[in-house]
Amino acid sequence: MADIYVASDHRYDRMIYNRVGRSGLKFPAVSLGFWHNFGSNGNYDNMKAMCRTAFDHGITQFDLANNYGPIYGSAEENAGRILREDFMPYRDELVITTKAGYDMWPGPYGDWGSKKYLTASIDQSLKRLGLPYVDIFYHHRMDPETPLEETMEALAAIVRSGKALYAGISNYDETHTLQAKAIMDELHCPLIINQRRYSIFDRTIEQDGVKRCCKEAGMGIIAFSPLAQGLLTDKYLQGIPTDSRIARDGRFLKADALTETRLHQIRALNDLASKRGQTLAQMALSWILKDDDVCSVLIGASRPEQIEENISVAEHTDFTEEELREIDTICEADA
Repeated sequence: MADIYVASDHRYDRMIYNRVGRSGLKFPAVSLGFWHNFGSNGNYDNMKAMCRTAFDHGITQFDLANNYGPIYGSAEENAGRILREDFMPYRDELVITTKAGYDMWPGPYGDWGSKKYLTASIDQSLKRLGLPYVDIFYHHRMDPETPLEETMEALAAIVRSGKALYAGISNYDETHTLQAKAIMDELHCPLIINQRRYSIFDRTIEQDGVKRCCKEAGMGIIAFSPLAQGLLTDKYLQGIPTDSRIARDGRFLKADALTETRLHQIRALNDLASKRGQTLAQMALSWILKDDDVCSVLIGASRPEQIEENISVAEHTDFTEEELREIDTICEADA
């Protein structure tokens, strides 16, 4: 007999939902990212269990991109199967997002930000997902060669076609964020979100002006890699375990990232988290959400229990001034 999924009646009890800039959309404070563990090398039953756990705890946003894998497109294909088997009765309760902008297929038309690439990408993504539309379609990275006007017109056309409800950008710096926003305003197609890397260890969006400019422009920010690819967890407190991402897959986190200085910082931050009654991962996620500049934090997971562990951060985002100073001091030490 088929395993029929019925969502929890209490799925919205513990989640907080934040306005995305000046739009009418709200994001859950914690969203589920499909960057890792949803590709062709993952276990499908585990993927499905993670999605069920996420939704049962009020995580209503699933974040994808056309090239998430490995293999390119496989995360969307697996997400499409999960949506079809479990979540179609709940589709209107979900925010499904995808992106295009990185290498996807061979030849001159499968990368960057041309209208041809983005138009083909959204059609391919919708086919893999088995959906008539996504809620947000992002341009995944700035293109140094394609005119920004062309890229934004492509996003606007995709929204006007009904294939996406909202347009977003990812990995854009302050200058290009403001330029893109101005172009989209002229096209009467609001640009509502910028997705950027942000963590206790990576504060580039504070330094390059994006955190400030998005708030002033009425755009939201959703943060990815909030745990610094796993460094901001208790996994590496005693070095590199054999089952860690560094040991298994060095594409995104390499062994040389775990210096003695970094290990000292991780241990000091872990001690502070313990004083707050949190794990290091929970504190790192709470830190992202400590003000209203970031409307959601994207978590990755390899098992459902990680999602359950981190869902509580939405309820514990208050930091004392002393705690914030201590975090800054730890991160500045021997940096």
